[in-house]
Amino acid sequence: MKAKTILLGAAIAASLAACATTTSPTGRTQYVGAVSQAELNQLGAQAFAQMKAQKPQTSNAGQRDYVACVTRAIISQLPANARSGWETAVFADNDPNAFALPGGKVGVYTGIFTVARNQDQLAGVIAHEIGHVLSRHHDERITRQMGAQALVGVAGAAAGNYGQLVSQGGSLVAQAGFLLPGSRAQETEADVVGQQLMANAGFDPRAAVNLWQNMIAAGGGRPPEWLSTHPNPQARIGELQKRAADLVPTMEAARRAGNNPRCG
Repeated sequence: MKAKTILLGAAIAASLAACATTTSPTGRTQYVGAVSQAELNQLGAQAFAQMKAQKPQTSNAGQRDYVACVTRAIISQLPANARSGWETAVFADNDPNAFALPGGKVGVYTGIFTVARNQDQLAGVIAHEIGHVLSRHHDERITRQMGAQALVGVAGAAAGNYGQLVSQGGSLVAQAGFLLPGSRAQETEADVVGQQLMANAGFDPRAAVNLWQNMIAAGGGRPPEWLSTHPNPQARIGELQKRAADLVPTMEAARRAGNNPRCG
């Protein structure tokens, strides 16, 4: 039993040695690298394929083109090595929901159109979700989950349950890293990165404020469940308003440079 624990501890140490600290786009220290970027992309592609197999997509070509247009405008502002291979899907679902995954996958639920009422507000949603990918939040969550699972694994080995934990751990960690909501720090960071992206693309950053106000109104004073980990709504609106005022000149410069989206 003791030997098993020692061996498992050595394996965990070797795995975590591959991890590293990095700095997020807003200057926050992150712990990432438990899985490679190629593995993250594969997990994103698998999750997206599963979603498309399980949920019906809209038959409305106008909605599909609209989402694709807004997404293209935003990804044009990503680093050059992150612009290719993006794919969008619009799911026929009344929830006001959206997501983006590593590997260039963006999913939007038709319910989002009830709160994102113009292209700038839709850009606020999509840019926020792409902000999660750009900020490596999936990588960060998986790395954190794997660290926690490793500690459980040591305890399990001591109790003789190592084999079962190993067989279950990988899928559970991957699922947690992709499906659990982000932390408040991550959600705030995605707001910051997303609002910058939308302004760089020529979308009006003030629309992010209107979007959040619409979401609160649609929820009867409460945000949708998928945004439950965001900071206090009124505090968030205040931060969005402050950044929007600073980003209006960025939007104006982007439009003068030819970034003037006309998606609908």
